[in-house]
Amino acid sequence: MENMDCVVIGAGFHGLAAAKHYLCSQPDHSVAILDSQASIGGTWAEERLYPGLKTNNMFGTYQYPDFPMESGKYGAEPGRHIPARAVHEYLKSYADQFDLTQLIRLNTKVVSAEHQEIDGGWILNLQCNGETSTIRTRRLIVASGFTSEPNRVSFVGQENFGGRVFHGREFHQNADTVKAGQSATVYGSTKYAWDAVYAYATAGADVHWVIRANGHGPCWMTPPYVTPLKQRVEFLANTRLLTWFSPCIWGSEDGHPWIRRLLHGTIVGRFITNLFWKILSSDVLALCNFDSHAETKKLKPTLNAMFAGTSFSILNYDTDFFEFVRNGQVKVHLAEIDRLSQGTVHLSDNTSFESESILVHTGWKKVPPMKFLPEGIEVELGLPHEQTGQLAKADFGSNMELLQRADREILSRFPRLQDQPACLDSYVPTSQLQGIAKSETSTEYNKLTPFMLHRYILPPASRFLRHRDIAFCGMVMNFSTPILTHVQSLWVAAFMSGNLDRDVTSNISDPGALEELQYQTVLNNRFGKWRYPVDWGNKAPAFIFDAVPYYDMLLRDLGLPYKRKPGLLSNLLDPYGPEDYQDTTAEWLAKHRPWKQTK
Repeated sequence: MENMDCVVIGAGFHGLAAAKHYLCSQPDHSVAILDSQASIGGTWAEERLYPGLKTNNMFGTYQYPDFPMESGKYGAEPGRHIPARAVHEYLKSYADQFDLTQLIRLNTKVVSAEHQEIDGGWILNLQCNGETSTIRTRRLIVASGFTSEPNRVSFVGQENFGGRVFHGREFHQNADTVKAGQSATVYGSTKYAWDAVYAYATAGADVHWVIRANGHGPCWMTPPYVTPLKQRVEFLANTRLLTWFSPCIWGSEDGHPWIRRLLHGTIVGRFITNLFWKILSSDVLALCNFDSHAETKKLKPTLNAMFAGTSFSILNYDTDFFEFVRNGQVKVHLAEIDRLSQGTVHLSDNTSFESESILVHTGWKKVPPMKFLPEGIEVELGLPHEQTGQLAKADFGSNMELLQRADREILSRFPRLQDQPACLDSYVPTSQLQGIAKSETSTEYNKLTPFMLHRYILPPASRFLRHRDIAFCGMVMNFSTPILTHVQSLWVAAFMSGNLDRDVTSNISDPGALEELQYQTVLNNRFGKWRYPVDWGNKAPAFIFDAVPYYDMLLRDLGLPYKRKPGLLSNLLDPYGPEDYQDTTAEWLAKHRPWKQTK
């Protein structure tokens, strides 16, 4: 059995940063980075670069704080969205720069991870090219993210269809379907679906776009620049003053609690807040001009913009997306797929059409892609799991007393959240649709508990906190992945080396302190149910305007300055970007030299 000090699962943005920061904190430790794919990059791996894929962010905001992306390489240019190839190559350069490449083991799937109760650590069972092996590691960092394992469905009559039916994850392998004269069907309304529709349409294919009638409707899409000041969307989300208008349970970490109480706890403040969201959403809708044509009107989001989570995305296309809809090349159907027959798709509104392929995007499994042992340990790990009749003490996600207490606090602090989106009332899970023959989403909404991780990183159970032997990186979705993973990874390295300045996990021997930590974990994770109830937020942490105060919270734990700009006005009005966090690692290392670290 091979022995390691630390194993990182995942070689995408999160895994690479986690390994880099762990080695910064404990340079003499042995580290391995495992990934089941054939190349590094996670979402940006070679085998997942589908036609036309680009970042939603523009150049300069989608890079690690301590490793700027080089302009001119692989089509990455200032003022433009970044081609997928450039992101993939950038991550390879990052791995080379920080001596991570030799630590990466590709085509290596972690089948199971078994916790060792007495001494801590994990035993990992692996599969690689048909061979099995075992690693014992003192510490485990799970950085596989949320887009590793797709939720798959099959339709009634699919065996008779004759054409290809594939999940968006396999778009790269099915890129030969993108060609002129092809009749293609795209099923779904997320940004993946928009990208697929555009790829087919620009290639000259005829596209039937099926958006569920009983779903949450089309996702919010916005031009890159919004408001009369023509500000970039990712800038707005990371401007501290604008974050005040977002109800945020950890918002006080930004040092301005009284302003947040005014905006969300008073009638006048809520009027101002509602006006902000109304102006923002009206501007986006006007720029997209959905109501100008009967077909584009079908793509108008039904969800109130304030409740939109990370499915809120950007029109990062070279030409006018909506022209394909207006001219009829893309036909939008608000219906369900009722069944398939030979070369034909039949919808619930009695419409049918011929099709040669169907790209299905029904989302991702919101749990890490491995089995945790011993059986039932996922409850203590704070991972989504099916509720049982017997409530375990550590099952915070099912503890109605704690959940109700959290609900009371959330709604008393943010009364606006009591008025939940109307589209929730008509929603039907994919697995319950008549035309679905088989679905892997059967427990996604009604049986699985949400994540319950402290700081969205640590299991709040004493057995793990005592050994400091597991952390989860990237179990959060937002608009600024590289910043998120940089700050989270530094936090994990500090925690595992015992060098957090504000470490609420250090006093777990006190029952009262442990109970408070667990309640705060429930409170923060339960908040997503009310704040972002439609896409990711109701089961896993996902937020937009709440990212900067989240970074503030982690930096305060690290004992580092969280207001990273010179002067009051710049801290409030200038958007936070990767450059503002570029010195965080050096600042932390200056406080915690290697000889002060635990071994």
